[in-house]
Amino acid sequence: MSKTPRPSPSARPAEIVREFGPYEGVQAVHGITHDGQQIWAAVGERLIAIDPSDGRIARTLPRAGDAGTAFDGHYLYQIAEARIDKIDPASGEVLATIPAPGQGRDSGLAWAEGSLWVGQYRDRTILRINPETGQVLRTIEANRFVTGVSWVDGELWHGTWEGEESEIRRIDPDSGEVLDRLAMPPGTGVSGMESDGADLFYCGGGGSGTVRAVRRPRRATN
Repeated sequence: MSKTPRPSPSARPAEIVREFGPYEGVQAVHGITHDGQQIWAAVGERLIAIDPSDGRIARTLPRAGDAGTAFDGHYLYQIAEARIDKIDPASGEVLATIPAPGQGRDSGLAWAEGSLWVGQYRDRTILRINPETGQVLRTIEANRFVTGVSWVDGELWHGTWEGEESEIRRIDPDSGEVLDRLAMPPGTGVSGMESDGADLFYCGGGGSGTVRAVRRPRRATN
């Protein structure tokens, strides 16, 4: 006998603690990642590295990116149309390319447990894929459109954006059950997102051309 799904928890207001941008020449922010020091944002025909201490653009790489961005501790991964590029952040060189599972319908991207995790926007799923071959290893069902994806402290979070409503959600990686909801202000969307590994999520603001820092809630520990 199957379990009856529990109702989603009520949404809490997201705490936006800082906003970076908009930046000259940036029409939209797509993917977001964090390399431990800098925020990387995919903004169309280039990747920009933002210094979170003052919001300035510290570096620019001429690499296409129209969806999610990830960092594995050494290399950047960037969705560009129907492919995922592995990029050396020091040189900007593309080291390898694999097919994107959604063939152009992909959204968020994150790195965890030796794999890439790819959001599928309209399919409302998150796919775990092999970073060397692109093989799909696992599918997690979500109940909203998926934008950015982030793993932090063993928790799976993703952005949603439908119409004028956008949230950051924590879901159970096994069942897809919604465990926590942070509601963004009306008209404020989340495109890409990534944790800084501590207290913040950095969230792309889509066509606003901005990046927002949102406080990450911590669960109580005994």
